[in-house]
Amino acid sequence: MSKATYSISSILVIFIIVLTVFSFRTEESIIEQAGEKAKEIFYNEEVPEDNYHGEYFSFYLPSNMEVEEVDDFNAILQNGHRTLIVFYNKLESNDSNLNYEAAKTEDAALLESFTDDNKFGYIRLLQDEEHMEYEIQVGVGGVKLTTYTTKNEIISDSENLMKIALSIVQ
Repeated sequence: MSKATYSISSILVIFIIVLTVFSFRTEESIIEQAGEKAKEIFYNEEVPEDNYHGEYFSFYLPSNMEVEEVDDFNAILQNGHRTLIVFYNKLESNDSNLNYEAAKTEDAALLESFTDDNKFGYIRLLQDEEHMEYEIQVGVGGVKLTTYTTKNEIISDSENLMKIALSIVQ
């Protein structure tokens, strides 16, 4: 192998190692970022506008999701192969913490709540080690959304679920 080829190969290997080291995010870091993203969206003054108007209730539907089924108090959404369930208890106020209290468990990788003058919200992550997934639950008042997600999608899912929940209670 020529000296130039050896040098280029060495530089490429070093570049790949450096790129890998700097792009690696720990599981704890990703979980923390998911909580921060949910908090950021919760306190954001701009709630996404409803783009799904159903017979029973309306909500913001991210472009990567489809509505499978809706009834008076629930909706089933699809995000590719994953199912997301929306529970909507219209009898609970926007500042209700009923779903949060029910979500409390010692097994949670993350359980964080948020409150302002008009509403109460939370995010909970439970690790499913058997399937290498997380159950993510986001709630605001009487709205609760639940799905299973991967480590790579936790942050974007926490954002989308909080946006959907906020759009329902607005």
